[in-house]
Amino acid sequence: MGQYVAPLRDMQFVLHELLEVEGELKQLPRHAEIDAEIINQLLEEGGKFTSKVLFPLNHSGDREGCHLDRETHQVTTPKGFKEAYRQYVEAGWPALSCDPEHGGQGLPLVVNNAFYEMMNSANQAWTMYPGLSHGAYECLHEHGTPEQQRLYLPKLVSGEWTGTMCLTEAHCGTDLGLLRTKAEPQADGSFKITGAKIFISAGEHDLAENIVHLVLARLPDAPAGTRGISLFLVPKFVPEADGSLGPRNPIFCGALEEKMGIHGNSTCQMNLDGATGWLIGEPNKGLNAMFVMMNAARLGVGMQSLGLTEVAYQNAVVYAKDRIQMRSLSGVKAPDRPADPIIVHPDVRRMLLTARAYAEGARAFCSFVALTIDKELNHPDESVRKDSADLVALLTPVIKAFITDNGWIATSEAMQVYGGHGYIAEWGMEQYVRDARINMIYEGTNTIQSLDLLGRKILMDNGAKLKKFGALVTAFVEENGTDETMNEFVTPLADLGGKVTKLTMEIGMRAFQNQDEVGAAAVPYLRVVGHLVYAYFFARMAKIALAKRDSGDGFYTAKLATARFYFARLLPETAMLIRQARSGAANLLDLEADLF
Repeated sequence: MGQYVAPLRDMQFVLHELLEVEGELKQLPRHAEIDAEIINQLLEEGGKFTSKVLFPLNHSGDREGCHLDRETHQVTTPKGFKEAYRQYVEAGWPALSCDPEHGGQGLPLVVNNAFYEMMNSANQAWTMYPGLSHGAYECLHEHGTPEQQRLYLPKLVSGEWTGTMCLTEAHCGTDLGLLRTKAEPQADGSFKITGAKIFISAGEHDLAENIVHLVLARLPDAPAGTRGISLFLVPKFVPEADGSLGPRNPIFCGALEEKMGIHGNSTCQMNLDGATGWLIGEPNKGLNAMFVMMNAARLGVGMQSLGLTEVAYQNAVVYAKDRIQMRSLSGVKAPDRPADPIIVHPDVRRMLLTARAYAEGARAFCSFVALTIDKELNHPDESVRKDSADLVALLTPVIKAFITDNGWIATSEAMQVYGGHGYIAEWGMEQYVRDARINMIYEGTNTIQSLDLLGRKILMDNGAKLKKFGALVTAFVEENGTDETMNEFVTPLADLGGKVTKLTMEIGMRAFQNQDEVGAAAVPYLRVVGHLVYAYFFARMAKIALAKRDSGDGFYTAKLATARFYFARLLPETAMLIRQARSGAANLLDLEADLF
């Protein structure tokens, strides 16, 4: 079923030439000894594991899906998933970026991020099992008690146990202030948790011996709304003091959701019937603690769609070079064949370059944010940590929404390259489209991400975070503005930066009069900001490629061509988006609801 080859050359370009991670990491005492050779060795081994172990299970896992035994409440994952997880654990991959204090390898997140791109390309459904564990690890690492950390973190780091986050309920969706799950305090300091959760990815499975659920619930005296939500640690098996498994906790999978895609991952309806749990963090401050995991998940979902974009592109290219149909409009290109390969046709090139550009832009963007998180957590200068935290907060909703939107576009274009074979399951392309469409919805719909970006991250602080990213753009423009060879990249970048500033101020002024103006403008606004981010990174990558275009390495020729395609064919979308954002709320709200 197709193929996947880790894009090591482009990953190395982004890490070493674009971001210069070795020099950046030397400023972080914790990672100062990490060099390019170590990073490249890890990427090469990760490429072998993902292409040889995970990718062969992707299509079969989608066709087989997960199975629930309703009597025992046990879920069986697709054939081969459990063995692949065993190999993953034995190779030490779960511990890659975790704290050595708890058994981790202590490597920077930017390296772990590249490995996760490979895993998502090879098998997104499988990758969600260990992926959610990282979020649980981060939450407990930051907010867990010393005893919770001692008991749970080593098991999560080793991969012996996995984690989930149990937020959503059937009646509330994203509006978590409406949740009803209850937590009753017990004399021993624990709580009895009762309620029902839905859409819980990896909520029950047979890969690991224990599952650590992080559950949002209400204490008896909790205030209404989000101010009354607490976070609890609820294990599948209650561990003994030495970490061995104790009694089975009454948190069970009641049903598996029948999804349009990502069939190899068990998305569960979880029922808690007086399950024993322990408070994480402060009472009624559960969302504050859970946001660590939620933000990690949002970054992870962006990475999922980057992975799908890359693997769909790779397979579409192979098909386009092999499939022959008609002749080129400009003359025969393959005289020894009865027809030309379809890659000669301009619109096939457009589809392939769209997917390629969205993959390469996302890779640069995600790697930058991962490196920025490393700075936020480890830089010795407090001001650098603060600026890094602000950039990560600003860009997290953009990663989730913009990359998943683009993943849907790119996988659809890649499927289109196949023509009628694209929607036939045996070719594997329609699976990527189905999976990519889900990524736009879960972990907070892309509309929610857009509202978060415009309303909370930008307007609430009068654009302070946005100005910090804008300063990066301005510095690049000023540095390269007089270079004639860079004009085709710098001029549109500078133009868009000015338009974003003006648009932000205009929406902010309207919002003083009517908050619906924020909701009306948010989605196109986020895409405009996403394009500003991509334009910045493509301009930086083009500068490197221009300097090395005479090196004889075709990689730089291709990089420059992809950057030119992005600026010529994809960036102009912003003109339409800006007009949409400026059109106001009236055209959406004037029609009375009963007339729909």
